[in-house]
Amino acid sequence: MAYGGVRAEEVAADPPGLVPGSAPWRGAAVECALTAVMMFCVVTMVRWLLDPASPLFIADLHLALGVVGALVAVLLVGLILSPPGRGSGAHLNPAVSVALWLMRAFPGRAVVPYAVGQLLGGLAGTALGRLVWGPVLQSEALSDGLARPAPGRSSMGVFALEAASFAAIALLISFFVAHPGLSRPMPYAVGLVVGLIIALLGPVSGGAANPARQLGPAAVSGTTTALWAYLTAPFLGAALGALVHYRFMSRRAKSRAYTPN
Repeated sequence: MAYGGVRAEEVAADPPGLVPGSAPWRGAAVECALTAVMMFCVVTMVRWLLDPASPLFIADLHLALGVVGALVAVLLVGLILSPPGRGSGAHLNPAVSVALWLMRAFPGRAVVPYAVGQLLGGLAGTALGRLVWGPVLQSEALSDGLARPAPGRSSMGVFALEAASFAAIALLISFFVAHPGLSRPMPYAVGLVVGLIIALLGPVSGGAANPARQLGPAAVSGTTTALWAYLTAPFLGAALGALVHYRFMSRRAKSRAYTPN
């Protein structure tokens, strides 16, 4: 299966939502729109829950990010199950596209267009949030929805946690790629894991686990703290998840091939 519920055998030849043999830009355009919606909603959550002047402000950061994590989980499930999400696969994250490609569940020729679409969508969604909610998003407390590490957390520490975060997501994807018959709960499992990452690691490393989620706020706010770590660590996590996937699959293939006398 693919991230949005499309079977691996369908995706291996062409990305979902595309005419077989056509350029993958149609699916990439959908990814751009879906990622823009995601980021606008994330920026909106940050604006209302983390702004001290908001009537919905939650002073306890851990509780606030727990609420954000729960809302993002619901949002992701909705986007994955939406008709556009089913059409493109609803990756919403360049590292997801790379992970699926490394697991041979997504064509290599679609990775760059999808990643470009997702990154542009992240920029567009963040810019739309700034346009709608105004200068309040420029405050130091909000920084246009930027995911930020805890004070004193080094860039290498952020890199390690962000890589581990996405490795967890990649392992979840690997399970569903290896067991396409169990794909029905996939959107809910993905939403739950991403929500937990935000809730548990948000106060520590920022809990982004998505280059498209961080690039937009960084570009709009002009803040580049540990940006290299946020942009690169998820890809290491994708590679680690794919490595475990292949080791698991190779053992599975060997066990199936072995027939006792």
